[in-house]
Amino acid sequence: MSKRICATLAAALGIAWPCASHAASADIYPNRPVRAVVPFAPGGAVDIVARLTAQRLGEALGQTVVVDNRSGAGGTVGTDIVAKSRPDGYTLLIGSMGVAVNAVLYPKLPYDTLKDLAPVTMLAEQPNIVVVHPAVPVKSIRDLLAAAKARPGQITYGSGGAGSNSHFATVLFLMMAKVDMLHVPYKGLGPAITELVGGQVQMAVSNVSTALPHVKSGRLRLLAVTTKKRFSLFPDTPTVDESGVPGYESSGWYALWAPAATPLQILERLNREVTQLLGSAAMKDSLATQGLEAIPTKPDAFATRLRVEIDQWAKVVRATGAKPE
Repeated sequence: MSKRICATLAAALGIAWPCASHAASADIYPNRPVRAVVPFAPGGAVDIVARLTAQRLGEALGQTVVVDNRSGAGGTVGTDIVAKSRPDGYTLLIGSMGVAVNAVLYPKLPYDTLKDLAPVTMLAEQPNIVVVHPAVPVKSIRDLLAAAKARPGQITYGSGGAGSNSHFATVLFLMMAKVDMLHVPYKGLGPAITELVGGQVQMAVSNVSTALPHVKSGRLRLLAVTTKKRFSLFPDTPTVDESGVPGYESSGWYALWAPAATPLQILERLNREVTQLLGSAAMKDSLATQGLEAIPTKPDAFATRLRVEIDQWAKVVRATGAKPE
């Protein structure tokens, strides 16, 4: 079947069909360098995970995996590049939970998150942690919720800005716990945590790396982690789910996508190689130094989680009326 006929048939049927030229190329994949697009500037958490992954994936594939930072519009510029790239396995996306958030935060994306991207695997996860200033007289999530119910709208929480991970994670927590607190947005999570340490706000839901030094020094009190299961770095710290808000889960996660219609054998090869490298002691140790835990995932399980998170953050966006900054 010619490529043109195949494409016409696929369009008529409304499916993503890997045509003959793509399928043939999968047999010798990869025979040239692979580009991993990171939709954020160098130096951030996504970039760090991408570079750790790219180096080891390149070794496994026998080809260089080049990290290409394409920042802009909250990550949508780089994501759009991959969504519109040829589905041959040579252009990949290493992104974050922002892909799920952007699906509902931006009303007119230039791509369809679920239709134009093929989930390959999740890479790593970093829990958020619920922290309070030591002067706040609470020692647990249950204590915090009791205080919030006793003084609706009076306990203050800081975030990295409207629509940020820390903001949405806190709003989801408050919605599920059915309590009200006062939001104080900052221009980034770093300033918010600095203000929390200084006592200008009382509580925050923060990623591990930003708040952990202050937890270790005793300048912040750790109440809970936000992952579904207890996190390996804090085995004695309960989850929010087991502390009185059943079903609550939020985290910063990172993952690998390919363009939709990428041949199945290429997707399977990538999933297999990445799963193996994420299981290595060296990769686990490298991630752990960043407060991250490897979470290799089958494509179908990753796709399911992506849909669940899109639905979850859609509720938060509706509740907050958040707009892209």
